[in-house]
Amino acid sequence: MSRIDSLQELDVRRQRLSQRKENALRTITLCGGTGCIALGLPQVYTAFEHEIQQRSIGDKIRLKRTGCHGFCEQGPVVVVLPERFFYPGVQVDDVPAIIEQTALQGKVIDDLCYTDPVSGCKVAYEHDVPFYNLQERLVFRHNGELDPTDLDDYIVRDGYRALAKALCEMSPEEVIEQVKLSELRGRGGAGFPTGLKWELCRQSPGDDKYLICNADEGDPGAFMDRSLLEGSPHAIIEGILVAAYAIGARKGIIYVRAEYPLAVRNVNITLQQAREAGLLGANILGSQFSFDISVHEGAGAFVCGEETALVASLEGMRGMPRPRPPFPTQSGYKGKPTNINNVETFANIPLIILNGQQWYRAIGTKGNRGTKIFALAGKVRNTGLVEVPMGTTLRQIIFDIGGGIPGDHEFKAAQMGGPSGGCVPAQYLDLPIDYDSLKEIGAIMGSGGLIVMDEATCMVDVARFFTDFVQEESCGKCTPCRVGTRRMLEILTAITRGEGRLADIDRLEQLGEMIKQTSLCGLGQTAPNPVLSTIRYFRPEYEAHIHDDKCPAGVCQELITYRIDPEVCTGCHLCVRNCPQNAIAGEPKQPHEIITDRCVKCGICHDVCKFGAVVIE
Repeated sequence: MSRIDSLQELDVRRQRLSQRKENALRTITLCGGTGCIALGLPQVYTAFEHEIQQRSIGDKIRLKRTGCHGFCEQGPVVVVLPERFFYPGVQVDDVPAIIEQTALQGKVIDDLCYTDPVSGCKVAYEHDVPFYNLQERLVFRHNGELDPTDLDDYIVRDGYRALAKALCEMSPEEVIEQVKLSELRGRGGAGFPTGLKWELCRQSPGDDKYLICNADEGDPGAFMDRSLLEGSPHAIIEGILVAAYAIGARKGIIYVRAEYPLAVRNVNITLQQAREAGLLGANILGSQFSFDISVHEGAGAFVCGEETALVASLEGMRGMPRPRPPFPTQSGYKGKPTNINNVETFANIPLIILNGQQWYRAIGTKGNRGTKIFALAGKVRNTGLVEVPMGTTLRQIIFDIGGGIPGDHEFKAAQMGGPSGGCVPAQYLDLPIDYDSLKEIGAIMGSGGLIVMDEATCMVDVARFFTDFVQEESCGKCTPCRVGTRRMLEILTAITRGEGRLADIDRLEQLGEMIKQTSLCGLGQTAPNPVLSTIRYFRPEYEAHIHDDKCPAGVCQELITYRIDPEVCTGCHLCVRNCPQNAIAGEPKQPHEIITDRCVKCGICHDVCKFGAVVIE
């Protein structure tokens, strides 16, 4: 790969690449993200390769493996360009028809098109799918289009122009000022102003400074950073380079969890490509700026998402936080000034530098500019990665983009901000989502996890589940977090078993406030959020568990009983055949009965009954 030594050479290369004849070919893109790989993408990709080779049509059709498209539940996803025909759930047997009818003839195949679960209509084009057409994809713009391990594919889409602009036209101080004026806030969860953090690091004395990309994405169900690293690694590298130039760093580290093998692979490939092209290393783009990046694979500790714990892990110690100040911008990795931002934050930087802070400030709300990627999951029809402007309401995300709650169930709450986030009830569906508004109602933005819950969700059990997670992930360094979360878990477990007392609710609130105020790091300070928010908005559920020995949602096993309604039971024997404990008695075509002493309350009989005869009491 030839070296690029100036802005002019970068422009020449982009122009030459844009004129390649293969750009005019119809292109079959396949989502190569982890989700689609798990759903059979490798076999489908091999089938396309074989079909193109067998037909000898490689000069007419281009096959490209891209990053994650975001609509993960629909994988493997195939989009045919330039028309952008959208085919979800493609199987090996579908490949010949896609080649013949769509790739060669430009015709859409109705049977393979996406069916909107709300309207029931077929949708042929990607941009008409409601899941996509209501988003504003800026950070995620390249994920479904470029080959993540092809530097030229990134360059032809204005790749590294932001870096060139920063190096050739702006001083470090001007870069920092642009980022400050853009009002970009860190997307890792805390929402600290990015430009201010850069400025503090630049102003810290010392010639040796470090820059760290935090890709230790630990929230259950959140995979925004993973998908960006898998699908747009060059954009992350470019953002890191601009930040390094601004703060005066010469060494960078991408701290990524080892459970992301595809992200690690793609990042390592792109780092080597950037070095060979002169975009990393000495005298980048012929300037006086020199910088390089290494990759560190973390062991997957949730607490290492916290800055000081991450630094400790990098230094070979156990990942445990330390008191601040000093902050990492003053004394971080190896005791040197260190700037730490997460993956999504760096992905925004090329957009700001290339388009200007005024353009960026036009997106979002005051003090909360730009877009945010959410991992939409749970009781919602459309799950996956959703990118929307800051200030978008929860209703727009869940019902317009997510397609609403399946099975005509009612929305109950959304857990926002991961295990340390809070539960947002239905009364706040129209609240504009940003860092400040969520904090006011007892939730946090976090890294962007968004789990939707319907009326079949027990909020006490939700609080117990997330408290169990943060208690397990506590590093144990400080007593409030180590002991306090364990006491909260014990109380919540007792309540879900019907062993709670009314005074326990007040105890949980007191413990939660104490843990928030006295814990050492962000994990402990936010750990009580699920408990405090569920008590705040769903206190009657706690009281029902304690006072009435009843779980209103029918989730907590010790507080529910299964019964077969003889007026409804047809004696189909389906429940008898599926019961693992032989706890159901009855003759065929006669009403059945549950033997209480044998029943383990697994709920299988309730799930398999086609007539609604099994009721929960």
